[in-house]
Amino acid sequence: MITELLSSDPKEKLGFDPDELRAKYLYERDKRLRSEGNAQYLEVANELADYNDDPYTEWVERAPLNDEVQVAIIGGGFGGLLMGGRLREAGFTDLRVIEKAGDFGGTWYWNRYPGAACDVESYCYLPMLEELKYIPKHKYSFAPEIFEHSKAIARHYDLYKNACLQTGVKEMRWDEPSGRWIIQTDRGDTIRAQFVAMANGPLNRPKLPGIPGITKFKGHTFHTSRWDYDYTGGDSTGNMTGLANKRVAIIGTGATAVQCIPHLGASAQHLYVFQRTPSSVDVRANRSTDEAFVNTLEPGWQYRRMDNFNILVSGGDQEEDLVADGWTEIFRNLTGIAAKSAARELGRRLSSKEKGRMMELLDFQKMNQVRARVDEIVTDPATAEALKPWYRQFCKRPCFHDEYLPTFNRPNVTLVDTSGKGVERITERGIVVDGKEYEVDCIIFATGFEVGTSYTRRAGYEIIGRDGLTLTDKWANGWRTLYGLQAHSFPNCFFLGFTQTAISVNVPHALNEQAKHVTYILEQARRRGATRIEATLTAEDMWLREMKSKAKIAERFYAECTPGYYNNEGKLDVTNGFFAGTYGGGPIPFFNLLEEWRATGRLEGVEFQ
Repeated sequence: MITELLSSDPKEKLGFDPDELRAKYLYERDKRLRSEGNAQYLEVANELADYNDDPYTEWVERAPLNDEVQVAIIGGGFGGLLMGGRLREAGFTDLRVIEKAGDFGGTWYWNRYPGAACDVESYCYLPMLEELKYIPKHKYSFAPEIFEHSKAIARHYDLYKNACLQTGVKEMRWDEPSGRWIIQTDRGDTIRAQFVAMANGPLNRPKLPGIPGITKFKGHTFHTSRWDYDYTGGDSTGNMTGLANKRVAIIGTGATAVQCIPHLGASAQHLYVFQRTPSSVDVRANRSTDEAFVNTLEPGWQYRRMDNFNILVSGGDQEEDLVADGWTEIFRNLTGIAAKSAARELGRRLSSKEKGRMMELLDFQKMNQVRARVDEIVTDPATAEALKPWYRQFCKRPCFHDEYLPTFNRPNVTLVDTSGKGVERITERGIVVDGKEYEVDCIIFATGFEVGTSYTRRAGYEIIGRDGLTLTDKWANGWRTLYGLQAHSFPNCFFLGFTQTAISVNVPHALNEQAKHVTYILEQARRRGATRIEATLTAEDMWLREMKSKAKIAERFYAECTPGYYNNEGKLDVTNGFFAGTYGGGPIPFFNLLEEWRATGRLEGVEFQ
């Protein structure tokens, strides 16, 4: 098979013409390119600010605080929980988590839509399972369980103590004389902190499509991250009886929509699904946790499993695939493992050109399987054709679901495919596509979160460092950090997330490695009696060179992708997009790099005063 893939004309053996498929992908990409890029989305502010309100927790009044803590952690999602937990384990007691939501959980506080679940195996994805002695109920946990586990972590590490929930930061300013960060909040708080860990997370600020007339609709609207169960009835398992006599529209067909559309289709009088670009939807095969599996687990099981999964989905090889799901199946066939198999078959190493060609053709084959699955499940040929994704596997986040495609066989569900153009406009009564108005009672926006906008816009406040330098100005021409975690002129401040760090399919794994690194630095400060920690400009320059040296391959790949948040809606020349700050070497080299930096004890690139 390998020699067939590497032949000059493999189409007879493959059963398709790679050149035709490549041209089809580019044609579909070009239909969707828009000059506005991320500007096609609206900020949830001013007359749209209600879409950002918290519908889940009743408002609790409290008096403003004027005090000091040793470490302030901004954000109570997985990043903040891991940061708080690792600091507690290291003996740091004076902590405060500041979180704008009504509780811990981050994304899993906000995402309560019906069907919400993790798409990475829960035994890898849910943090600190061994620390809390907890085993998830399913291979892929549903949102209520993940939310409860988040709260359990906060209780286990006593993070509710001294926490400020329902509190948004308005400004963070470095005070040079005192060596403290002054944090102003929307509760009137003035909090001084010696150290700050920014764990805002990339998926917290909802965005809306810039569709003409979006504010004119007279019916009911809401965003999927602020699900209105008062209107729909039911709960996260579905049974939305309030929609039984309602014509419902959902705009968006990404990962969130794939999970909630089956429940909407089962509940609504009629459901209209408005699609610009279809998702790649493969087999999910979720199942309850097997007691026999639990009985095999030995101490250290979760981190061994996380490492095994991370190596496989980073293109590495393992004797055993412990997770054995859609993710690892994709990567085993499309990355370095396939190249090693090819080299063994050929008796030599593949050239970079041969490797790239083989990967592309294997990708084509896999996506042909995904498209064939649509034909197998969806009975109407026109609907099936519209649901087929025409792009390479990782142009968008792959989805795995077993009820999404069958939903389009329901007589009360209509797919409104916009042929890549998106919705034309919204009227008082409904939604217009290609000149046709679809009258509806409710519009649900499954349009995701702000990802490609600037860091401070997503955070919702400005950070002012030494000598009055704002983070907006510091990163105006692109991120500048040391390992994505520290920035010169912003002493005692650490950034957790995707700011020039390595991204992983299993995001909590990456966040845990970052939290371990920050904790180590703070332990060193405590041991040395240091009051200020700051990355040097020389260290930033070094990391910027390393980032650029590893960026080219990913840039070439995403330049040919259909627009989405992975490639900043097709505008790759941006400085702060989702992948603009991703370390191209991958998570394994990045995690090793941090570990080796700690092991030397030299603390290169960081000044302790």
